[in-house]
Formats: sequence, structure tokens, C-alpha cells
Amino acid sequence: MVGWVWRPRWAGLVVKNQNQNLNLQQQLVHNPSCSSSVAKKEDDHLLKDEDLKHLRRLVEKRDGGPQWKHMMDGSTRTMTYQAWQRDLERGPPQYCSMTLYEDATPELLRDFFWDDNLRLKWDDMLLHATILEEFPAIGASIVHWIRRFPLFCSDREYIIGRRIWELDGSFYCVTKGVPNPSVPRKQKPRHVDVYYSSWFIRSVQSKKGNNQAACEVIFFHYEDMGIPWEIAKLGVRQAMWGTAKKIEQGFRWYQKERAFSKTVSHHVVMAQMGTKIDQDYLTRLESNEHDEDVAQTQMMTHQEKQEGIYMNIQKLLVIGGAIILACSLDRGQLTKAVMFGVAKRFGNIGRRAFPARQL
Repeated sequence: MVGWVWRPRWAGLVVKNQNQNLNLQQQLVHNPSCSSSVAKKEDDHLLKDEDLKHLRRLVEKRDGGPQWKHMMDGSTRTMTYQAWQRDLERGPPQYCSMTLYEDATPELLRDFFWDDNLRLKWDDMLLHATILEEFPAIGASIVHWIRRFPLFCSDREYIIGRRIWELDGSFYCVTKGVPNPSVPRKQKPRHVDVYYSSWFIRSVQSKKGNNQAACEVIFFHYEDMGIPWEIAKLGVRQAMWGTAKKIEQGFRWYQKERAFSKTVSHHVVMAQMGTKIDQDYLTRLESNEHDEDVAQTQMMTHQEKQEGIYMNIQKLLVIGGAIILACSLDRGQLTKAVMFGVAKRFGNIGRRAFPARQL
């Protein structure tokens, strides 16, 4: 108290600046949106590298989720299909399928899944599809869908963010529900917030044992349509094989359309502008978690140093105030000794909280 009463004006300014620096550091640690470079507003709803990393982990079965339960197998002359399902502690049921398409290329399958213009012609469940926003630099977009569902389900509305990463001729295609204020919510159609539908496309050997091109599509999907999940699971189980055959029929129709068409839709143009990456990029992406931990540790260490400086200033002011008081109250050695003793004891404040590091 004595030290703060007698502190000079410059000391208050120093401490104030130190407090401001500490507050800024705490904001950086606790608020990820704070950074030295302000993110562009247009990046708010883009799919990021974290989405690529998540899909890659799903493909490699190391996402940390529960085991997949086998549901069914099916095949046609030009397609082989397998499906799995799993339940999480929280959230809707999740589905995974692996489809092998004979006489197919990854590029054409990528375009097929992205091309909403032609999808409206072969997918009778899709009633409306329009582009809300585009980000040509990375080939990403935000689209608005309205889908029809059979039986007792009413139409459902989706706002979907989409982006593709290309790795050596294979494609990580991510789509998921994102917020967008340009589409106001209505009672009907019902809006689906929780939506994830992504796939990995790559070339594989044909099961026919020839040199014909073949592709494998590993697909992951879940959504919360607002109906009981057990009922939804029953409906999916009943419709799964029929839907797989319908998609393959749509793809074969799409093959013919593209073979005779000289132009492609704007959706395909965006798909072809996807982000190209290499294996080194994926390796660095996988190591980012370790780097983030190191950065967090460095940030906390820097904060400890700042707080240490702050405590040293406090001790200096306490000692200085005691000296000034001792010199002004009495010239005697006893009074000075007593006040220096008090200052020394107050100067030890904070040593237990910030012990010296032992090497």
C-alpha cells in the first residue's frame, strides 16, 4: 500500500501498458477469432482444411468414432455396393458406403455429384437447387437445396457449403450444412441444420479383370431431419439399395449426356477449380495438431513471462515506496532498517507463484 501511494506517474503508465498486453495475450489464447491478420468476412462459412482432415480420417477409419456395423451388399453388372451404419452417443445415425463403378473415371464422377443442373433431371427428390455464393479462387460454393421425401415426410430445405480437394487424381469432396442469412427461415419447407454428406473418389482396378477404367467412391452421410432417429434408420435401410441403383442409373445417363455435349454447367466449372494438394501438404496438415499444441505452450510461456515482469514492477514499487517513506519519516538507522525489512518481505510476493525453472 505504501509503495502504491508513493509511486511516480511513470510507474502507473508502465503497469497500465503491461495490463493491456496481458489482456491482449489472454484474448489470443481464449478467443481463436483474434489474430494478427484479420480473416476476410467471405471466409466465415468456407470449408477449411479441418474439413479435409476430418474426411481423410473417416476414409482411413481413424476418426475416433465407434465401429461401423455392416448393413448390406449388392451388385449389378456395372456396380458393386456395400453399406455400414453406426450410432454415436449424441447426434443422428451415420452411414458409410463403398461403391465401385465399372467404366468410370474420377473426374466424371466428381462432375456428376457436383452438377446440380443435370441432377435436377435424374434425381426426382431434388426440387430446387441454386447457388447462393461462390469462391472461385478455391472452387468452393454455397448452394440452396429443397428436397422431396417420400411417405409422411414433408419437403426439407438445406444450405450447403461445398468444396473439393484434389490429390494425385483422387478427390476429397466435402459438403455440409452452413448458416447463411440470405435465406430467411420459414415454417415450410423445414430447414435442416445438421447435414454432412462427403465422399472420396479414386481410381481402382476393375473387378472384371481387364484394363477397363473403374472408380471407387467411399461415401459418408448423416443428417437430422427432425424425425425420430429409429424411424429414420428403418426408412434408410428399406430405401438404401434402391437409392444406390438409382444413383448408378443417373450416372450412366450423365455419361451419355457428357459424351455428346460440347459445354459443361457452371457447377462443373467450379468443381474443376478445386484445391490441388500433394502428399507433403497432407503430411503437414496432419502434423498441425502437434504444432498447435507447441504454439499454445509458447503462448502460455510468453504470458508467464509478461506476468513475471508485472510482478517485478510491483516489487520495485513496493521497495521504492518503503524507501521514500523511511527517508521522509525519520533519519534514524532503526526506522530505516525496519522499513527495509518490511520492503524485503513484500518484495518476495509472487515468488511461490512463479518459481525459477530448474535446468
